[in-house]
Amino acid sequence: MYTSYVAIGDSFTEGVGDELPDGRVRGWADLVAVGLAVAAGQPICYANLAVRGRKLGPIVGEQLDAAIGMHPQLLSINGGGNDIMRPRVSIDDVAVATAEAVHKAAAAGIHVLLLSGANPSDNLPGGRTMQRRGDQLAERVRSFVGHDKVAAESMTFVDNFADAGLRDLRYWSVDRLHLNAFGHARVASNVLTALGVAAPASWRVAEVASEPPMGRRRPSVAYYREHVLPWIGRRLTGRSSGDGRSAKIPELTPIDPDIVL
Repeated sequence: MYTSYVAIGDSFTEGVGDELPDGRVRGWADLVAVGLAVAAGQPICYANLAVRGRKLGPIVGEQLDAAIGMHPQLLSINGGGNDIMRPRVSIDDVAVATAEAVHKAAAAGIHVLLLSGANPSDNLPGGRTMQRRGDQLAERVRSFVGHDKVAAESMTFVDNFADAGLRDLRYWSVDRLHLNAFGHARVASNVLTALGVAAPASWRVAEVASEPPMGRRRPSVAYYREHVLPWIGRRLTGRSSGDGRSAKIPELTPIDPDIVL
């Protein structure tokens, strides 16, 4: 069982969309840390270096090096979502950089948890482009996982992009781009299951999954005003939602199995 875990990535791994009453964000990685502590029956050490808005370059550069320097037993890697939302992107470059990050961490003796993000294309304006690019990236990553010896021996792959149920609107926050609390809990359950650990029943993953799907709903005018236009504004001015932000848990920190999240 893993007793130290570091997560790197963007808003998906930071936990955006799963906001707590005090304003902090939680997210699937925090939940996985708690699930590992519960399974171990003792505290584990956990750090989360993810920062919203980050493209893959800084994730597999700055964050990866910092994570490897902590010498964790388990390291989760996710990225590329912000890259494929840009007007121009090389899917091959994103896939190659991801594979190189896995090899670099594995060479340091770390077990890698590689996971794809959930698929938001059903609910987003311009979802067809997101679907096409997401499918291309997912296929490249799956090919790498299936044919790479290092990946087979030193990595666990969790394919959330292929989780069809997770596409339903009930799992998404009001911006339709980030998962809500139910979505993050489902991803955490997917991860723990892949690691051979049961997700706590208190997360209500099975209960939410059994409810009737919400299906697709057309975005309102208010949605475009509150979420799409600010995003376009940041792209035009070269800004990011993560500007000025740092990692929420920058150092390995004990996570008690009795903590309530």
